[in-house]
Amino acid sequence: MQAFLKGTSVGTKPPLKDRVAATAGSSGENKKAKPVPWVEKYRPKCVDEVAFQEEVVAVLKKSLEGADLPNLLFYGPPGTGKTSTILAAARELFGPELFRLRVLELNASDERGIQVVREKVKNFAQLTVSGSRSDGKPCPPFKIVILDEADSMTSAAQAALRRTMEKESKTTRFCLICNYVSRIIEPLTSRCSKFRFKPLSDKIQQQRLLDIADKEHVKISNEGIAYLVKVSEGDLRKAITFLQSATRLTGGKEITEKVITDIAGVIPAETIDGLFAACQSGSFDKLERVVKNLIDEGHAATQLVNQLHDVVVENDNLSDKQKSIITEKLAEVDKCLADGADEHLQLISLCATVMQQLTQNC
Repeated sequence: MQAFLKGTSVGTKPPLKDRVAATAGSSGENKKAKPVPWVEKYRPKCVDEVAFQEEVVAVLKKSLEGADLPNLLFYGPPGTGKTSTILAAARELFGPELFRLRVLELNASDERGIQVVREKVKNFAQLTVSGSRSDGKPCPPFKIVILDEADSMTSAAQAALRRTMEKESKTTRFCLICNYVSRIIEPLTSRCSKFRFKPLSDKIQQQRLLDIADKEHVKISNEGIAYLVKVSEGDLRKAITFLQSATRLTGGKEITEKVITDIAGVIPAETIDGLFAACQSGSFDKLERVVKNLIDEGHAATQLVNQLHDVVVENDNLSDKQKSIITEKLAEVDKCLADGADEHLQLISLCATVMQQLTQNC
């Protein structure tokens, strides 16, 4: 009866080898379908793929050849390849198998107080390792501790690192990564080789974005790519994320400047012109109405401050004295917004100063 219900005889099961192969095939298909963010998908896999940072790449390649590495300090703006560079170097040094065992990566999202430095980092640094790899290639007899966003660590935690860096120099190398080198204490910076990561040039960014657009079959013009680079301000990670978001939004259609403007949260040029026109009119009621509309549309005040700065600096109708007064006010407003001040009041105050300076010419 059981055989009849199954539609086949109980004794005719497929061979075990065929069943295992079928299971492996289905799991392989599932793995292929797993979506990955483009930032991770196109992250450099080796040091040679790192864009625009020639000095750093040259030093690391020499270190990789000699299998010797100093303690490193990478600093520079976000999205310029600091983390990608050290991860790529570590992969080349240790290979895919030993990479997980030999590299300890901690960033701002991890607990990195003085206790963690004294326990987790110290315990990892004290472990000794062999100098061989399973594939036969030479492997350095040390481990790497990557402390990403090290400028957010407390001074006490940084101070606790000093002794560990010296004491475990035979078995461990440290790589500190930060945006602001001035926030790293002097005793740590003197123990590291410092490398500054430059903001990526427009040409390098355009080249990388066009390459990704080609591989992902994205329709975007050269003008669209140029605007994307301008909006991302030298941050390649931001540019790639915007490109992926724009692709999902358009659904296969061509990506235009308007789509990029919407995704990047950039305030349209017409809105900025309208704000300037309201300031030139000399009417405070009109100015207040324009500012209210700006906030109601959901535009960020910090974004307006950034864009207004560029417009003021490039404006030929303003004298140097007027420009200096407006830019000083921009700096004050930026600080107040960072401290959590009310956006509406700060923008009214800023625009009142701009109005005062513009109406002086009339």
